[in-house]
Amino acid sequence: MIAKTRQIANIRHLTNSLPTVRYVDPEYVYLAITNARCSQGESYVKVGDKVKMGQVIGLRKGPFFEQPIHSTVSGEVVDIVKKFHRSGKLTEFLQIKNDHQNTFDESIKERSDEEIAKLTREDFVEITKNCSLVGLGGSSFPTYIKFQTTDPIDTICINGVECEPYISADHRLIMEHPRRIIQGCLYALQAFKAKRVVICIKKKYQDLFDTLTAELTRFEGAPVFVKRVGNYYPQGWEIEMIKTGLGIKVPAGVLPAKLGVMVFNVSTIAGLWRAIKWNEPVMKRNFTCTGDGIKTPTNFRIRVGTSLKEIIDYCGGYTDDSENKVLILGGPMMGANLVRDDAVITKTCTSCIILNEKKEVEEPCVRCGSCVYSCPAGLQPVQIMNAVKNNDKETIKTKLNIKACILCGMCSYTCTSKIHLTDYCRKAKKMAQ
Repeated sequence: MIAKTRQIANIRHLTNSLPTVRYVDPEYVYLAITNARCSQGESYVKVGDKVKMGQVIGLRKGPFFEQPIHSTVSGEVVDIVKKFHRSGKLTEFLQIKNDHQNTFDESIKERSDEEIAKLTREDFVEITKNCSLVGLGGSSFPTYIKFQTTDPIDTICINGVECEPYISADHRLIMEHPRRIIQGCLYALQAFKAKRVVICIKKKYQDLFDTLTAELTRFEGAPVFVKRVGNYYPQGWEIEMIKTGLGIKVPAGVLPAKLGVMVFNVSTIAGLWRAIKWNEPVMKRNFTCTGDGIKTPTNFRIRVGTSLKEIIDYCGGYTDDSENKVLILGGPMMGANLVRDDAVITKTCTSCIILNEKKEVEEPCVRCGSCVYSCPAGLQPVQIMNAVKNNDKETIKTKLNIKACILCGMCSYTCTSKIHLTDYCRKAKKMAQ
C-alpha cells in the first residue's frame, strides 16, 4: 500500500486535457464468470459458440442478487482462461474472438421518447437488472436495487467529483458526452419522481462547469443543477459529497435514501441513458492509463473485456525496463495492486496507474496522530492495527467501528513511519464479518 500511495506526487502526467482515444476493436475480449460481489457464476455458452453484442452469455450470482453477463463484441467463444480481475484475484474469463462485425443482439433496440415517458419505476428496475447496470465508479453495486427503494427520493445526486488523483475517465466523459449525462439524469428524475438533480464536480474544473451549464440550455426548465464542491480527497466519498453538495449530514450506517437522497456515479448515469434509450448493457467505458512508468499516458474509450496489456502496448509500453513497476488497477488510493499486467478491464475499471517502484522501509509507530487527523471517518487506525496484530476480534467488532472505514488510504498516505495501515484496516474488516 505504501509503495502505491506515496508515489502519487511522482506522477507527472495529468490527462484531464487529453481527448479520448477510441480503442474499441480488440482482437479478443475476456468476460469474467465471477467477480468481487458475485462469488458464483455459470456460462450459457461453450467453446465454438457464436455470440452477438449484448447477448446474455452467462449469469453471476451474488448473496442477494444476480447479474447477467453480456458479450461486448460479436464473434466466437474460443476458450475459458484465467486472468487477473480488478479485485486483484485470478479469475476465470470467457475468451471471445472478435469478428469485427459489431452484430447486435436482437434485444438491443431503440425506445421512442413516447415509450420512455410511459415507463414506471418497476420498468426501470427490470431494464437495469436485465442490462446488468452497476456502479461504474468502482463500487459495482447493482443499480436495479437502488430503483427498488421504497423511500421517497427528493434529490438525485450525481457524483462527478472523481476525487482520486490523476484519473480523468469521468472528466473526459463529461466533456465529450454531456447530453448523455443530462438525459440520464432526467430518466432517473422520472423514475423516482424526485424534485431535482444535483451534479457535483470539483470547484477547480471550470471546463466541466462550462460544458454542463451550456448543455443544460438545451433542456430549458429541467431541474438539473451543477454544484461545485471541494477540491480535496476524499470529496468523492458519497457521505462527504452529500454534506458539501447538498448540506445534508448522513449519519454513519444510514443509507442516503433514508434522507431522501439517491446517489449515482456520472458514468453510471450515462449507462442508465444507454440502458433506457437502447436497452443496451455497458459494453464500452472510459478508462485512463497514466503514471511515470508508462511512456504515453492516454485517455481511452475501450471495449469492456479488453486486455490491459494491449492498452499498455498502445501507450508505447513501459519506461525504463530496468526498473520494477507498480501496477494499480483503479485509483492510486483505493485501487488493487497487480503482480503482473495480465489483467482485464471490466466495466467498473476506471484506470490503471503504472509507477516506477520506489521501495520504502516501514518504521515503528511514533504516535504522531497523523492517521487519526486525516481519517474522514474519525477512526483510530493504530488501535485497529494493534487489534489485528493481537487477533482481538472482539475489540474490532465492538469498539473500533471498523465498518465505518471506507479504505480510502489516507492513514497509509499520511503515516510518517510508512506503515501499511490501510491493509490492517482491510484485514480488520474481514475479521469483523
